[in-house]
Amino acid sequence: MIEAYFSLFGFMILMVGTPGPANLLAMLGGSQIGLKSCSGFLVGLAVGKIPLNILIGFGFGVILSDNLTLFQIFKYVSAGYMIYLATRSWNSKPVNTDDIQQSHQFNFKHGIIVHPLNPKAWVMSALAWSNFAPAIGSFPTQLVTVVFGFAICQLTLTSLWCWGGSVLGRSLPNNQKLMRSMIILTILVVLWAILS
Repeated sequence: MIEAYFSLFGFMILMVGTPGPANLLAMLGGSQIGLKSCSGFLVGLAVGKIPLNILIGFGFGVILSDNLTLFQIFKYVSAGYMIYLATRSWNSKPVNTDDIQQSHQFNFKHGIIVHPLNPKAWVMSALAWSNFAPAIGSFPTQLVTVVFGFAICQLTLTSLWCWGGSVLGRSLPNNQKLMRSMIILTILVVLWAILS
């Protein structure tokens, strides 16, 4: 049974830790406003994934995958929102944490919606439920393990991406090319996710 937990957590670490829309948005936020100022966004990312994991555990992912039109609408709305978040930063410059306005886009309310609209998050959750969770035991055990496992991995690993962005932002202050490169990279990853 312990092997099932190791397999699930290994999968979670690999899936959550690899580049994807949420991690790149966190990195972009870190490069612009720093890790501390992105904490609300990071918590929003983790909290937003909890209902997604619960819904997929109860079978909503099957409903979505069985309805191709609904799935296509979902993909394009998702991509549009993440591209919108990234492009809002196009003309912004990194700022000192003393000068940060509370209205920036890297806050809790913007973070909480990212994973429910993130195709990568849906796929990783569906794979965790279908390929790893059944070996863990009863449904309540699976639910607690999958939901809290993803939340812990999400908060930890996405914070590392944000921290990496803040290191880049401090190392290359006021570098508009860096900001725009990260925005373009985020958009490309989002487009890749919906087209694959």
